[in-house]
Amino acid sequence: MTGNHRNSRITRRRALVVTGGTVAAGGFAVAGYQSAFADTADAADSTEATATGACMTLMSSVTEGPYYLDGALVRKDITEGKSGVPLTLRLTVVDATDGCTPVKGAAVEIWHCDAWGYYSGYTTANPGGSAPAESEDGSTANDTTYLRGYQIANANGVVKFETIFPGWYTPRTCHIHVKVHTGGEKEDGSYEGGTVNYTGQLFFADEIAEEIFTLEPYAKHSGTYTELADDMVYDGGGAASGLLTLKAVHKADPSQGYKGSLSLAIDPDAENTGAGGGGGGTPPSGAPSGEPPSGAPSESASPSASASS
Repeated sequence: MTGNHRNSRITRRRALVVTGGTVAAGGFAVAGYQSAFADTADAADSTEATATGACMTLMSSVTEGPYYLDGALVRKDITEGKSGVPLTLRLTVVDATDGCTPVKGAAVEIWHCDAWGYYSGYTTANPGGSAPAESEDGSTANDTTYLRGYQIANANGVVKFETIFPGWYTPRTCHIHVKVHTGGEKEDGSYEGGTVNYTGQLFFADEIAEEIFTLEPYAKHSGTYTELADDMVYDGGGAASGLLTLKAVHKADPSQGYKGSLSLAIDPDAENTGAGGGGGGTPPSGAPSGEPPSGAPSESASPSASASS
């Protein structure tokens, strides 16, 4: 691997600098930054993109993929006991049409596969290669809700999730799905109403992902991993296309986890359908849809289910 992921430029078709010109409807993303993890850095999160002149707009969102489910819970910790390398995500939502000011109250929704490539709600979908059955992971996770959740942005537009490093499935590279909603409200432990302003995916540098996949439990999933350059969704635009800034908790021991950051710039007046470019695989026939069934873990079941601070 070279570690070069074509993130040195953004094509004119995909990006433009927001300087008061017309902003395309749909979603936008801006570069992540190294200081995003200090507890005192939230205010900086909401201003750095503007200060550096780096508020870049994506001309189109990407597909939500085939594994989306309605009714995810509002909670900070989405692991539900799923094993894997810890990952802390700090995402900052800003308004690309208003100088990258923070979007207080935006609801950020994420979902991703477990260490072996299985999604909650679709646990019979073969992740490709050779992997144990999802039921063999030994966790207490609810098969309809694990590794899915919302957080509501604070006054600085910041949300924070505690999760695990996602695995992979054929034919995709390692990724996390993300939607940004505005105008809705928290209800019955989930988020209801409003508008989806952005649908995107978050990506990981190949050299970090492939090192993680040599560790347990990831190593039990063998096969051919799709690198960024060969992925059907990632377009090589670096942070503007969802490539996370990653920082190891302990450089000498990747099993201790990573912290990932990115700033997401949206047009709060735009509406996105989730039908952007790229694919994402095909879910199994008979896969569930709609809200999780009764008996799914409640918001109060997680000690860190409150909104991000």
